[in-house]
Amino acid sequence: MDVRDKIALFPHSPGVYRYYDSEGTVIYVGKAKDLHKRVAQYFVPAERLNAKTRVLVSKIADAQYSVVDSEADALLLENNLIKQYKPKYNILLKDSKTYPWICVTEEPFPRVFITRRVTKGARYFGPYSSARHAHALVEFFESVYPLRSCKYKINSDAILHKKFRPCLDMHIGKCKGCCVGSYSQEEYGADIAEIIRILNGDTAALIREYNARMKQASDDLDFETAQVCKERLAVLSEHYSKSVIVAAGGADMDVFSLVFDASKAFGNFLRIRGGSIVQSLNLAFRMAIEEEQAAVLSAFIAEIESKFGELSKEVIVPFLPDVEIDGVEFKIPVRGDKLALLELSAKNAREFHFNSLRQLEKTDPEQFKKQALEEIRDALGMTELPVHIECFDNSNIQGTNPVASCVVFRNGLPSKKDYRKFKIKTVIGANDYASMKEVVNRRYSRMLAEAPDDLPQLVVIDGGKGQLGFAWQAVQELGLEDKFMVVGLAKRLEEIVRVDDPYPLFLDRNSQAFRVITHIRDEAHRFGITFHRNLRSKSQVHSALDDIPGVGERTQQRLLLHFGSVARIAAASEADLASLVGPKLASTIKEKLK
Repeated sequence: MDVRDKIALFPHSPGVYRYYDSEGTVIYVGKAKDLHKRVAQYFVPAERLNAKTRVLVSKIADAQYSVVDSEADALLLENNLIKQYKPKYNILLKDSKTYPWICVTEEPFPRVFITRRVTKGARYFGPYSSARHAHALVEFFESVYPLRSCKYKINSDAILHKKFRPCLDMHIGKCKGCCVGSYSQEEYGADIAEIIRILNGDTAALIREYNARMKQASDDLDFETAQVCKERLAVLSEHYSKSVIVAAGGADMDVFSLVFDASKAFGNFLRIRGGSIVQSLNLAFRMAIEEEQAAVLSAFIAEIESKFGELSKEVIVPFLPDVEIDGVEFKIPVRGDKLALLELSAKNAREFHFNSLRQLEKTDPEQFKKQALEEIRDALGMTELPVHIECFDNSNIQGTNPVASCVVFRNGLPSKKDYRKFKIKTVIGANDYASMKEVVNRRYSRMLAEAPDDLPQLVVIDGGKGQLGFAWQAVQELGLEDKFMVVGLAKRLEEIVRVDDPYPLFLDRNSQAFRVITHIRDEAHRFGITFHRNLRSKSQVHSALDDIPGVGERTQQRLLLHFGSVARIAAASEADLASLVGPKLASTIKEKLK
């Protein structure tokens, strides 16, 4: 049966669909509220699909589905199948690193430690994106509670038969000796219960309880217990003050944020309990086909739900996901405490994105540069990768010494041997528009004559619509309008101006595309200003000797050293001049300085 005939029989039910290639390999897994309608959207005329999706559809040889009870079930099943099959065209977790968890074992006297392996027979809290945070928490527990650090299998029989000897931790007061019966299972269990409450974010309630217990012990004249409560209260309060989000108002909620960068997305998740951040995790996703942002957010939510369990009843998001989950309300805040939490999460996502770029730049600089060029291509809607970019800039002061510069970047890096500088020849006065047209015409008419195969893919004009319009006229006169793209970079808001497009394009200031294009513009400005400054300096020290044919720099130095000034050279006899420069040049100098 043909694939199109097969999908025509898909039911109008929530579920998960799978696409297979000709070799029977799963290449894409997707979820749907209505399987029939969703899958039919792929099999439409090719011009209605984006390029990456057309590639996916061309590979589909078979399609299957699984029906579930709800959208939420479809989301979780999709997440599990993606992990199982790792389909080529799905949103995939980019980083495979394992994150640290805090483990509380299920024993009569539980141990608390950090691990990166999750197995049965224990309770796990996390994962923590920062190992430092996890270690700080465990160190905090060890400073407050007399926990055991040994790995003995301690139970009532072992204690009764005195199988263990107390270790150094007991002698120095770090452990109360549960292995020898000095600390009862009930007392130890109470400490573990408090640790679990702190890991669940219930620190504020625990502080209130210690306050009440300390007051009661004081009233009962039990000063020893009151002192223990006071010491723990002080440490707990210090810990709480470091971790609490004051603006959260003691609420319980989950927060998601995403930052998109070409075919990747970087997400941050915060779990808030009682106003404290109890869990935080950063994840990166790779998108093989162009996905809606809502779909990426849904994939992120499914991954977090598989790691952390059920979501909170209130979930803060920057935009709505493409699924609905029973018992969960998605909110997009516009002001107040919840907006502050969303901004905090977004800040973490941006920092994660930035660190990922820095790491890529160090570990794989070639891939980093290629990624930046791909981002420029996608942002500007180009068909070719802009491996060769040129940028023009004008420079003059009230029309004096008008010059222009052209800088060249190849593979994202300056190619200084290809830099060019121009003295404006046909334009009189300060006319940036006409000057831009002149230099663009001179640059590419010469390239057409000398290196027609080395034309750039992208030309950047430093300026707005005016400069861009005159540069485009020069390009059209040379018949190059189909050879490369020309854009302007306006200074005021750093917006991209395009030919025949009334609306400017604003690039994300944190993106690689923005950094590369502004770097090129700044380099053109620097190169042009340096050239203009040198010309201006030369014009300010102009000498009458500069206008005499045959008198070069060395001849000038020789004459000035001997006579001291141009006036004395003019007053000298022709014979005196001839003794230094010869009779012919002496006659010329005498005539010109008359």
